Amino acid sequence: MLATVVVAVVLQVTLARFTVGGRWAFDLVLVGVVYAALLWGPIAGMVAGTIGGLLQDVLSAGIVGVGGLTKTIVGCAAGVVGTQFVLVHPRARTLVVAGATILHRLLIVGLYSLIDQRWFGVPWKAILAETALNSLAALVALHAAQALPGMVARGRESRRSSLSRRNW
Repeated sequence: MLATVVVAVVLQVTLARFTVGGRWAFDLVLVGVVYAALLWGPIAGMVAGTIGGLLQDVLSAGIVGVGGLTKTIVGCAAGVVGTQFVLVHPRARTLVVAGATILHRLLIVGLYSLIDQRWFGVPWKAILAETALNSLAALVALHAAQALPGMVARGRESRRSSLSRRNW
């Protein structure tokens, strides 16, 4: 679980400089948190959300703790959804990532409005763009995670000598 979050943070920091205007148009840390929550449950989602959110807060220019709190809540919610429903196909898990992205952004807008004591409004276009990018990243990552064990096993079997294979 920790490796998932660390890889997501490293990818987010690495790819963030390629976004338009330096703004975070995608949130790979959130994708990693939701993946951990769906794979290991709500407690793991909360831990991954806390660690990933705080790391992202420290590395970004925002208020430290807001991302950690929102990702903790979203990680727990995604873990609960993952335990209540059977989500084995990457497309179904991608829908959870899309819902988690919308919930995450709404929580961030709400928290920043409470902190600054003024309402900024909900940037729906930005939220939907981020939802689309996060969903696409999740679809690719989930398909890769599902296919990787089979590819490794096929690679190991192809390296065996023909005398060690069972042919009956």
